[in-house]
Amino acid sequence: MQTTPIPEIYQGQFGEFTITSGDRTGVIIYRTGLMVAALSFAIATTLVLQFPNSTTFSLLTPLYFTFSLGLGVSLATIHIYMVFLHRTLQLFWLIGTIAAIIFTFSNSTPLAITVYQQPLTILGIGFTFAALTGIFFKEAFCFNRIETKILTPIVPALLLGHLAGILPIPLGKTLLAVWAIFFLVFAVRKAIQAIPPDIGDKSVFDYLKNRKTMQSV
Repeated sequence: MQTTPIPEIYQGQFGEFTITSGDRTGVIIYRTGLMVAALSFAIATTLVLQFPNSTTFSLLTPLYFTFSLGLGVSLATIHIYMVFLHRTLQLFWLIGTIAAIIFTFSNSTPLAITVYQQPLTILGIGFTFAALTGIFFKEAFCFNRIETKILTPIVPALLLGHLAGILPIPLGKTLLAVWAIFFLVFAVRKAIQAIPPDIGDKSVFDYLKNRKTMQSV
C-alpha cells in the first residue's frame, strides 16, 4: 500500500508553513520563463553581432517578442514580498510590450532598426528592460549572485547611453555581449537551484495578506 509522503514543515518569520506541489510548479514556470527570455536574448545578440544584415534584423522582432513573453511569464510567477513592487514590475512590462507592438506596426523597418535609429523609443520599450532589471536586482539582493550584480547596472547603462547618444558603438557591443552571456548564466544557475529558496517565506506572504484584509474591514 502506497503512503502519501508527509510534507516538510518550514519555520517562517510569522509561523510554520509547507511547500505544495503548486508552489513548486510556480517556481518551475518562473524559471522556464527566464530561460526562454535568456535564450531568445542570447540568440538575438549573437545574430546582431555576428551577422548584421537585413535578414537578421527581421528575425530579431520575433525573438524580441519571445523574450518579452518569457519575461512576462516570469513576472507573473515570481515571488516578491512587496506587492506594490511586484505590480510595478508587471506594469512596466506591460507598458514596454505595448510600446514595442506600436513601434513594430507603425514603422516599415524591423523593430531593432527602429529602436537603433530612433533612440527616443527607449522611453517606451525601455520599461520592459526596467522590469528585467528589477528581477536582476531582486535576485542579487536575495541570493547574492555575482551575475545579477553585474547585470543590474549594465542594462540601464546600455539603454540610457543609447538614449543619450553618448555610447560608443564598440562599448555598446561589448556591454550587449556581456549582458547576453551573464543573462544566460543567470538562467542556467536558476534552473539548477533548489526550489524552496525561490518560494521564500510563505508565512510572510500570509501575514501581509492577512494584514491587508484586516485593514480593509
